[in-house]
Amino acid sequence: MLFRQIFDEKLAQYAYLIGCQQTGEALLIDPGRDIDQYLGLAEGEGVAITAVTETHIHADFLSGARECAERFGTMLYLSDEGTDEWKYEWAQTPDGRRDSGDDYDVTWLYDNSTFSIGNIEITALHTPGHTPGHLSFLITDKGGGAHEPMGLVTGDFVFVGDLGRPDLLESAANVEGAMDPSARTLYDSVQRFLDLPDHLQVWPAHGAGSACGKALGAVPQSTVGYEKRFNPMIDAARRDEDTFVDAILEDQPEPPLYFARMKRDNKTGPPVLGELPSPRALTARELHDVAADEEALVIDTRRDRSAFMDHHIPGALYAPMNKTFNTVVGSLVEDATTPISLIIDEEDVDEAVRDLVRIGHDNVQGFAEIETLQRYFANGGTSAAIKERPFDDLLALRTGDTAVLDVRYRSEYEAGHVKGALNASYTRLPEYAADLPTDRTMIVHCGSGARAAAASAYLQRTGRDVIYVNDRFSNYESTEEEATVAA
Repeated sequence: MLFRQIFDEKLAQYAYLIGCQQTGEALLIDPGRDIDQYLGLAEGEGVAITAVTETHIHADFLSGARECAERFGTMLYLSDEGTDEWKYEWAQTPDGRRDSGDDYDVTWLYDNSTFSIGNIEITALHTPGHTPGHLSFLITDKGGGAHEPMGLVTGDFVFVGDLGRPDLLESAANVEGAMDPSARTLYDSVQRFLDLPDHLQVWPAHGAGSACGKALGAVPQSTVGYEKRFNPMIDAARRDEDTFVDAILEDQPEPPLYFARMKRDNKTGPPVLGELPSPRALTARELHDVAADEEALVIDTRRDRSAFMDHHIPGALYAPMNKTFNTVVGSLVEDATTPISLIIDEEDVDEAVRDLVRIGHDNVQGFAEIETLQRYFANGGTSAAIKERPFDDLLALRTGDTAVLDVRYRSEYEAGHVKGALNASYTRLPEYAADLPTDRTMIVHCGSGARAAAASAYLQRTGRDVIYVNDRFSNYESTEEEATVAA
């Protein structure tokens, strides 16, 4: 059996390529939208992707399942479990049709449904809670002589050290009242997990850094036995249902704003991507035109936060080219059709384009390198700046004309915050912005300065006067000032 785990570092997401080397067939599980990466991997391994499946309708990235089916007629194995409101509309007949007009080649899966890829047997287990139709997949290598499964692809059900959060239908997709029942459904699914043999390997859909849980481990795989012994959420489920519900819902971070759009599009059908966008290199003169275009958006990816604060194109958003890039753009850019131009090193363009299309931002029109940006400024291009201060200056800065804004998660804020500070997690800042004052200068901080940098640029874009605190909150907490309060 061929087994490959494909990791997206930005999304902290795992896709899986599982193949039968005897027949040359392979199954792709939970693919992202830019499917060329998987096609190249399969070709290099000497197998062909003949089928695609998913553990659930994802909320954190656009799925590549429809992309495979549209472009190559790939066989689909999809969940038909759960409620009608959260099933794959794009693949359902009579309305679900390929762009060619043909039906999708889809087999609908239910609890204990079994299918084969070559000599590999896959058995679906209905494990709802994170989503109503969630499936996990037992994998048995019959070509290798096994008659029992070796592992379980758990999707967003069981992670290393955590479980998939059951609140997203309510907190991200705005399904009122869904949180508590989903948590109780997840409790029932955990009871089923406890009955599985300890030797089974656990292959999750996410690792540390994903917003689909709150305490995911950085180890890429585990075993059922290990999770039974050391996963604190499974331990809570052993006690009683109410204890589990309280534990799993406590301190879940506010989901990025784009999760609702991903959930919707993966349900109704992600647009077919085809070729990746190919943004063209902009000259300094063309950058003037982009800066003057009110419909366009400049995303500045420089890693030097202070350099951005000192000089940037007016209205530019700040999303450094690091692990937070997807989250920042997805959280702060509401309209996925917005024309985007990047301030970025040319060597990073392909990576940025892939990051953007994975969260549905396909309209990437151009890019300017850092040197081009400097020439733009040298040639008289308009620029903006944001004042930057450390926490030591906070008392002097606070007047009746200012307001402190803490853009950390609510749980961080409740653990300790600046007295009188407002709280609005940067992952949902456009949603909160209407309730923030417009007549006072916003003093923006977070835990390290990273989230506050992106939030400061966004707030300036909305027309607010901003002071950015480029400092660690621990430096504030260590002072003698009595303004730090704990919830």
